[in-house]
Amino acid sequence: MRVMKMLAVLAVFVMVVGAVSVAKTNQYGVSDLRTVTFTGPVWVGEVLLPEGEYDVRHTMDGANHVMVFRKVASFKKMEAKVNCTLVPLTEPATKSERMYTTNTAKELVLTEMVFKGDKAKHVFVAEKALNR
Repeated sequence: MRVMKMLAVLAVFVMVVGAVSVAKTNQYGVSDLRTVTFTGPVWVGEVLLPEGEYDVRHTMDGANHVMVFRKVASFKKMEAKVNCTLVPLTEPATKSERMYTTNTAKELVLTEMVFKGDKAKHVFVAEKALNR
């Protein structure tokens, strides 16, 4: 009887660990939640985010991929949502990277992000931010 209980507990534990590990990466080969730190102000979509640490959540709005940037440990709610295109990588990313361009006001505009271990990179279009 004791062995049966122990096996049942072990089976539940294995299922929970398996479910958690599957939940970390979605069907697109990217993690649903990451953290990023900006060392200066950055345009993300149509929002100029101040420097700081942000939780970055990959979500879906119908068929559209949306990245939501939410400032961590802030009294004022700071959030930016931007549509993205997922571009498959040939192999999982070996490091996290961010690519920027500058707008006419010489401000940074986030154009691409890839996170270590993901199988796709996020590409952003921010036309309004580029023309400021």
